[in-house]
Amino acid sequence: MAIETILQHEVLAKFAYPFLLIFFIVFAVLEKTKILGDDKHQINALVAFVIGLIFVGALQPKIIVSNLILFLTVALIVMFVGLLLWGFVTGGELKVPVESKGLRWTLGIVILFAVFLATLWAMGIWAEFFDLLFNQPWSRSFWTNFVFIIVVVVALAVILKTAGKSGK
Repeated sequence: MAIETILQHEVLAKFAYPFLLIFFIVFAVLEKTKILGDDKHQINALVAFVIGLIFVGALQPKIIVSNLILFLTVALIVMFVGLLLWGFVTGGELKVPVESKGLRWTLGIVILFAVFLATLWAMGIWAEFFDLLFNQPWSRSFWTNFVFIIVVVVALAVILKTAGKSGK
């Protein structure tokens, strides 16, 4: 049996957290937009309070907001990891400059791919994803053709780039 902390209690998770989230968001929007007028902090707080209470009384909006908040937190962490890796590659505190634009693009794609694979691993669906791509009846011929096309495209790009430089 999992140990439940006070922060995971049902009253907090199903009522207090959603209420506080909606209250603070509505209050901030009312304060910023000044819909109800300037210096109407008490009225903005009361309106936000009532909207928060109505929100926690309804089940479906709470489920939707909970799912969106969970998605937001996971997406923020994934973006943070990607940007942290990008900062390491392009010269954050270590000042490792990447001068070549092509190298920056290549490193960016590698980082994006690594973060994608790490996210699949963290979600626990890496094995299913790997099986979908590589353990199918069609996968051997597909990947052989895919690699062949990539080699041809890279060879053509190198040839066209060198031909363009020698023609100038």
